[in-house]
Amino acid sequence: MKKFRPQPGFVVQAYRFALDPNAVQERALRSHCGAARAAYNWAVGWVTASWWQRKAEETYGVPEESLTEWRPWSLPSLRTAFNAAKHTDPRFAHWWEENSKEAYSTGLANASAAFDNYAKSRSGKRRGAHMGAPRFKSKRKARLACRFTTGSIRVDADGRHVTLPRLGTIRTHEPTVKLLARVQAGTARVLSATVRHERGRWFVSFQAEVKRDIERVKRPETAVGIDLGVKTLAVTADSTGGIRTVANPGHYDQARKRLRRASRVVSRRQGPDRRTGQKPSKRWEKANAQRNKVHHRVANLREDALHKLTTAVAAEYGTIVIEDLNVAGMLRNRRLARRIADAGFGEIRRRLACKTSQRHATRIVVADRWFPSSKTCSGCGAVKAKRATRGRTSPVRNWPGKGERYG
Repeated sequence: MKKFRPQPGFVVQAYRFALDPNAVQERALRSHCGAARAAYNWAVGWVTASWWQRKAEETYGVPEESLTEWRPWSLPSLRTAFNAAKHTDPRFAHWWEENSKEAYSTGLANASAAFDNYAKSRSGKRRGAHMGAPRFKSKRKARLACRFTTGSIRVDADGRHVTLPRLGTIRTHEPTVKLLARVQAGTARVLSATVRHERGRWFVSFQAEVKRDIERVKRPETAVGIDLGVKTLAVTADSTGGIRTVANPGHYDQARKRLRRASRVVSRRQGPDRRTGQKPSKRWEKANAQRNKVHHRVANLREDALHKLTTAVAAEYGTIVIEDLNVAGMLRNRRLARRIADAGFGEIRRRLACKTSQRHATRIVVADRWFPSSKTCSGCGAVKAKRATRGRTSPVRNWPGKGERYG
């Protein structure tokens, strides 16, 4: 499928708003998300059925040319097969008309992408860790999400409602004026909308093509290096000699006492048991909701702190140097894994790369993972064979201290 490219001077940007659906609308939202999951599972089963059939036929000695044909997993092929099966398949025949066609298209598109990633990973065309074959999504664990690309998708003129296909007009928890003003001025065009259930709330994300003028940074000629750590979240040292430190908020550590108390209450209630089919009690559901509320607050605070840090850095310097950290490997340290995960090292790099390219068009440099920054003198460039340490040291800086030289 051809990838969408914005016109010159425009970027693709997402605007996310919290929703306040009523009981009927929430049931419809869950139905659409469930339809997307059901279509995904149907596509996975439909494609892999030919795989297992061919494997069984090979054990019977069936020649290669007589084996069952491979079923394609391209999105048009999946749509054609699903539209033919939904009228007779007992899994869909009685209720598929209740939801928008976009719900089923969401699941089929996700399945097609999953099979593509699997095939590219096996052939070595996809970077990163090896990906296995797509598996069925569980009703208990699958994330509730549905994407709309056609139909009535708009932000209403009152700034407090959005309209989506088959779902109708839904009130938003917050004003939508940021996107509405751009749409009315002709500097933004809504491309699609995605509804998702996250952290106990429903959200809608509008993908829009937005006219974006490059914003000049405060110090375009200044370069800055960022060193991430656990005790101190970030230490920035710029080319003019200025050094700043950003303390680690430690939101999760601050909430551990409340989490322990909430978890203790949950453990004393009658929870669900899949082995015996026991249903959770109302008191357990209420206590579990209170515990989840603490987790959601920690996640929101962490996201807010990372946004403020990355926005401030991206808006000030012309060149930003960040580390290429092996975050997945660092999380294997059982003594520091909790604090590293709470700091969000990988998220800082991702947000900096996004904000520097779209908002300011500044330069971002990723330092090599094995670059000997702690052994290199910033004055003469000499590299020491071994760096002297004094007991336990904090994460090294790329510049020596005041009056200190290694050469």
